[in-house]
Amino acid sequence: MEALAKSSARGRPREFCVDAALAAALRVFWSKGYEGASMTDLTDAMGVTRPSLYAAFGNKEELFKKTLDLYERDKLAFMRAALEAPTAKGVAERLLNGVLDMQVGPDPKGCLGVISSTNCGTEAESIRAEVVKRRASSDAALLRRFEQAKADGDFPDHVEPAAMVSYLSAVTGGLCLQAGAGAPVEALRKLVDTTLALWPSR
Repeated sequence: MEALAKSSARGRPREFCVDAALAAALRVFWSKGYEGASMTDLTDAMGVTRPSLYAAFGNKEELFKKTLDLYERDKLAFMRAALEAPTAKGVAERLLNGVLDMQVGPDPKGCLGVISSTNCGTEAESIRAEVVKRRASSDAALLRRFEQAKADGDFPDHVEPAAMVSYLSAVTGGLCLQAGAGAPVEALRKLVDTTLALWPSR
């Protein structure tokens, strides 16, 4: 992505850092959700005019999709590392701790996908569909990893990989929701520790 973008605003050229503007847009969407983020919120945070935003990123929906790409690449990189853990419990540990680290860091609390998909009305159904599609892709990757764990004898016979994916998704979603509601770090860490203590293993 180009470092600088130029557009015309009232006859004068305007320059801005595309990467920095996109990161600023991500924080707005992450804090307010797709529908909660107004164009004024976005342009103010990004330091651009509306014509500059449209020229560089397209409309609001296209901008949101680009921020999802950035979110997945930079903020959710721990998920790719989690899938490489040698055991299913190791996958869960890396995943849960990655989510926890994100919630106690300087970024907005909660999950961008959860915030944007649950706060979308019918007019933003395409945004909900995009978030659901990406979540399904992540769940499918996790399911493949847990199916391999089951084949390797890493789970007890009665445990179903698909159920464990759903369980882990529920825990991480709850973790994000509690963090967004202001739960203290100690409570979030206890949730992670308890989940790992109860993790089924042979």
